[in-house]
Amino acid sequence: MFQQQFTFAFLFILFSALSAYGAIDRHAIVSRYNPVRNMSSNTTPMQVGNGNFAFGADITGLQTFLPFAIMSSWGWKNDSLPPNRSLEDIENYEGVSWLSHGRPVQFEFGGVADIQQWLISNPNRVNLGRVGILFLDDRANIQNITEDDLDDVRQELDLWSGTMTSQFSFSRQKVTVTTSSAQSDSAIAVTVTSSLVKQGKLGIFLDYPWNDGTAKFSAPFVGSWNQTGRHTTSLADDRVLGTGIRAQISHTLDSATFFTSIGGDNFTIHRDSLEEHRYSLVPAGNVTSFSLSIGYSLGGTSPLSSPSSIRQESKEQWEQYWSQGGFIDVASGSTDPRAEELQRRIILSRYLMRVNEASNTPPQESGLVNDGWYGKFHMEMVFWHLGHWALWGNWELLDRAMGTYQRFLPTSIERAQVQEGYTSGARWSKMTDPSGRSAPGEINELLIWQQPHPLVFAEYDYRAHPSRATLEKWKDVVNETANWMVDFAWFNQSSGFYDLGPPMYVVSEDTSPNVTRNPAFELSYWRFGLDLAETWMNRLDIPSPDAWKEVKGHLALLPISNGLYEVYEGLEANFWTDPAYINDHPALVGLHGWLPITANVSLDIAKATADRVYTSWNISNCWGWDFPMLAMSAARNGEFEQAVDWLLHPLFKFDDVGMPIGGVRVPTPYFPGSGALLFAVAMMAQGWDGSVGPSPGFPKTGSWQIDTEGLHTAL
Repeated sequence: MFQQQFTFAFLFILFSALSAYGAIDRHAIVSRYNPVRNMSSNTTPMQVGNGNFAFGADITGLQTFLPFAIMSSWGWKNDSLPPNRSLEDIENYEGVSWLSHGRPVQFEFGGVADIQQWLISNPNRVNLGRVGILFLDDRANIQNITEDDLDDVRQELDLWSGTMTSQFSFSRQKVTVTTSSAQSDSAIAVTVTSSLVKQGKLGIFLDYPWNDGTAKFSAPFVGSWNQTGRHTTSLADDRVLGTGIRAQISHTLDSATFFTSIGGDNFTIHRDSLEEHRYSLVPAGNVTSFSLSIGYSLGGTSPLSSPSSIRQESKEQWEQYWSQGGFIDVASGSTDPRAEELQRRIILSRYLMRVNEASNTPPQESGLVNDGWYGKFHMEMVFWHLGHWALWGNWELLDRAMGTYQRFLPTSIERAQVQEGYTSGARWSKMTDPSGRSAPGEINELLIWQQPHPLVFAEYDYRAHPSRATLEKWKDVVNETANWMVDFAWFNQSSGFYDLGPPMYVVSEDTSPNVTRNPAFELSYWRFGLDLAETWMNRLDIPSPDAWKEVKGHLALLPISNGLYEVYEGLEANFWTDPAYINDHPALVGLHGWLPITANVSLDIAKATADRVYTSWNISNCWGWDFPMLAMSAARNGEFEQAVDWLLHPLFKFDDVGMPIGGVRVPTPYFPGSGALLFAVAMMAQGWDGSVGPSPGFPKTGSWQIDTEGLHTAL
């Protein structure tokens, strides 16, 4: 009897432990995909970071040979104004007026060209600086060393702790550099260990580039290193510095000033005599190892953590991230040879999204690696960047950026009702920055598929946190979002239905905005969004406005030609063979895949349309999130092998450290591809509303075994 009781107790304890910590050996799987390099990549760095701050490194663990960026969610600047322009000229910019169903609507594009361009490119995101290894000779003179002068090079990123370790030999002496990022502020910890340190032959340099908005894309490097006269740097005077700070450098570009604070072991620091904005830092004392904290901020008095504190914080926060969020193991029990590569992409994407895409504002397309679109972010891409956090159970990270909708609500209401003259609601911008102002541009002003996004995020939030507090948290955003959707829909008396557009741009951004009417995907998304909004108000016991029901019930029918959905109403019947219309994002597959079937969509026609996309679309011109969207459609349509094929399509590439390749259209990295991959894989593994059985989106042949923990079901 005692033996039976002991066995039962042991099994109960074992079961409880597995329930608490999970049956999947997460540490072993994550560590299996630690990236290793033996030489620098000329296009992508290895990174450490925390979502609001990231440090990109070359093979030395710093930026010794390649000036990869130090980027943040808060580091922005405005360029000086165009010649002969004043701040009043900028503030009074109005753009142009276009007719919308006979009513003039004011849009922010066109007009005075130099003012428009200034508003498009400002503010722009700043590369905060550069940190590298300083090589010195016997007389403490700086040596001109290249990567070719190093031997026995090996760099590894420990994903579980967020620690980068670089080892190499120089002058037959071993050098080890470890780099970690703080998780609660914008700082790194660096430790350099070598007998060369004791000999006074190794140090650290810090350098600073000029940043401006002259380039739409700045990749792989950000800023100009040869325009030294356009900005200033200086070492701090004798004033009292913040806690833990031993030296501080201020960097001023136009009217913006950024501070670099340095702490840790004893060192001497001085401005380089040959490089205008380069500072040399040499450890003091007879040591073989020295450690530094290097922090970046907008103010000079913020405390700076010690190197050991930063390393410990990184270790603890990354272990918590890997242990407590959702997890998928697609490789351990699978025999399909592609499973290993899919698992690698999943793990590395999970790391890189935590580094680049967990900020207090929506991320830009290149995260915190380099600059795209002047460093601004795109509200229509928010779903592909951030939607995966909901399915993977990382609400503490998703909540960071979700506050953007509440913060941007006043400017979005102003855009809709004051600028554009609608009677109600909030119109969400496309391309913007932390101020919430829309960057001028025809596409920026006329795109509409970003509008229902907050309704989807609100629904996922409620599913995870079904409380009155959640309902109140999103109430105003839901209400004003739906109000504008209803006001934007125009009642067509000749048809008796409500039309969307013109003017408007569809997802693919490749149709004429003045003739685009009733696009299939946007009509479906409008119906889906209004369904969600009405459900939200019902939960609050607040009657939905009659206008919501009227528009939802009488939206224009989705356009159909030859038994297939069209991109928009009235498009010529041969558009399936016209490169002008089958050469960009294939949003038609989103009618059943990205979206669940809505009341205005036929499942049979949606499937037939998706099949036609597979055979007729110019897939060679697709990139990024297109492939996971295709996979989601295939999964919902029961084409499971095809779903996996899309996720591992030869044109959907990830490099050795997991950076998603931009492809033919955009620079690398293009992180919507990573976010979409994680969303699609989670949906295929955990399921969606109405799906049946385990891993419903993967093949049923037995070659795939999918184990999951902590995932959430997709809508």
